[in-house]
Amino acid sequence: MNLILFGASGTIGQRILAEALRRGHAVTAVSRDPSRITQNDLQLKIVRGDVLDPENIAALACGHDAMISAVGPGKGNPQEVVAAARSLTQAMRKLPGVRLIVVGGAGSLRGPSGTQLVDLPDFPAAWKPAALAHREALDVYQHSDVDWTYLSPAAVIEPGERTGKYRTGTDHLLVDEKGDSRISTEDYAVALLDELEKPKFKGRRFTVAY
Repeated sequence: MNLILFGASGTIGQRILAEALRRGHAVTAVSRDPSRITQNDLQLKIVRGDVLDPENIAALACGHDAMISAVGPGKGNPQEVVAAARSLTQAMRKLPGVRLIVVGGAGSLRGPSGTQLVDLPDFPAAWKPAALAHREALDVYQHSDVDWTYLSPAAVIEPGERTGKYRTGTDHLLVDEKGDSRISTEDYAVALLDELEKPKFKGRRFTVAY
């Protein structure tokens, strides 16, 4: 496929880029600062762009099969995640036939009681602004009329091993037999590319964990 990736220089975005190139896809990697993208590949094109500008997105994404947004709050304003969601969905209306898959948050997943994790009293305060922003962004996609998929990670996602193995769920947090919820960024990228290649969750959110 011919893919366009926003947020390619981030921790998750780098793994998605590597996985896409590994599978032979052509990738246009977009960044406000292209110098931050250090990968080299004949199938990779690096361009400057702004995910908060719908016109810029539409121009850059024209001719691609799918868009991937790995845009996160980083160390800046968490509300940029929401602004990006609005910008992406607006741009998508000018891109018929293009699919969007989004790197989301885990805070809006439900625990055993049915309560979303971000609303639990023991949810870490430091994570809450980003989790609430991701939840608001998910709501933007859910109320849009575009071809979207939103991928929530496990409770803990960090760089590690690429095993190619994972379990999928929908709106509830996945945990293992010890009660842990984890996924490596590498296997998260595997799951995202698997969904792009063989769609199972069009127009909805899904989640992955070991």
